[in-house]
Amino acid sequence: MATTRTAKTHWEGNLLEGKGTVALDSSKIGTYDVSWPARTEEPNGVTSPEELIAAAHSSCYSMAFSHGLAGKGYTVQSLDTQADVTFKPGEGITSIVLTVKATVPGLSEGDFQAAAADAKANCPVSQALTGVKDIRLNAQLV
Repeated sequence: MATTRTAKTHWEGNLLEGKGTVALDSSKIGTYDVSWPARTEEPNGVTSPEELIAAAHSSCYSMAFSHGLAGKGYTVQSLDTQADVTFKPGEGITSIVLTVKATVPGLSEGDFQAAAADAKANCPVSQALTGVKDIRLNAQLV
């Protein structure tokens, strides 16, 4: 069964001096301020599209990785995933680095690295972001 999730943005003003809000409508968990300076300078309590992409990517990757390991008979004790999305004005999103640290009893380093790479390739958000030329993975089994 397909699902659709909705977010809405309200923007006022031009790109450089304007500001807006993004509302996570489907979940109703919040409305967040967005601005150009939050993308290109310090966030100062304001989010950006790149931060929202990082949140989507890190959570989707964790789900895909956990699911893939369960399919191989492993029980994940913990997964901590960080996504760093780099934005360069005039170029766009230039890279994404996924860093994952996992505790998975009984899993060898080789099988861990293979499962980590498989999750990166098959995570729906990774697939949606294939236009980003540089998506890297750093995976550490602890």
